[in-house]
This record gives sequence, C-alpha cells and structure tokens, in this order.
Amino acid sequence: MKILVINGPNINMLGIREPAIYGKENFASLIAKIEKHCADNGIAVETYQSNHEGDLVDRIQAAYGNIDGIVINPGAYTHTSVALLDALKAVSIPTVEVHISKVDEREPFRQISYVRYACVKTITGKGTDGYLEAIDYLAQTVGDGK
Repeated sequence: MKILVINGPNINMLGIREPAIYGKENFASLIAKIEKHCADNGIAVETYQSNHEGDLVDRIQAAYGNIDGIVINPGAYTHTSVALLDALKAVSIPTVEVHISKVDEREPFRQISYVRYACVKTITGKGTDGYLEAIDYLAQTVGDGK
C-alpha cells in the first residue's frame, strides 16, 4: 500500500505558527513521525507540502494510478478551494481529511470544508496524531498488499 500525505499552506510553520492552537511540534518532526509510523507498519509513504494551490492540485493529479490513499491537511484551502475538491474527485483515490486543531470549535468560516465532499473520513482535533489515525484508517479500509 502506498499513501500520499499532503500538507497545504502554513503547515510547514508548525511549532512557530500559533503553538497554542497547533502545538510545539515542528514540521520536520511531523514528517519523521509519519515516516516512522509507516515504516513500522509496512506502508510506503510520500509526503508533500506546498503553500500554492496549483501545486497541490498538480500533486493530487500526479497521484492518479500511483497512490492507494491520500491523507490531506489542506490548511486554509480547506475553506476556499473548489480546485482541490475537483482534483480529489477527479482522481477518485480514497482520501482522509486531517486537521490538527478542533476546527469545529473555532471561527465559523473554519467550519466550512470544500474538500470534505471528496473525503471518506475527516479527523480533527487530535494534533499530529490525527495523521497516524488517518493512515491507519486507509490501511484498514483500502487494504494491505497493494
């Protein structure tokens, strides 16, 4: 099984940006945590981060035929990007949406998610462990051995 973990704008600023909301763990630690978890569970993983919407769309499209599942934290594009929604719908790869914070307890605009319409599951408010839960969910539902 091969999973693609996509992070949108400002996720590369973990540990710096609003640590009271997003925690003190930095982006490099998040990636290391994801890679170790996948290695320990026999899952191939690629990670990708961009602050640019078109780059994220390009990476989703490039996953077609090459990736079994996607974990995506679209950052602020969650609330604005029909383009990411359309890209996810186009490739039809099982996708789990992840948010580090409890977006449903934050500003009203953060409770709107366009990408959610193309996702099989949404995980919020579990910190960076939400990524691991998303990976495990895809491994269990999409299946091992791919």
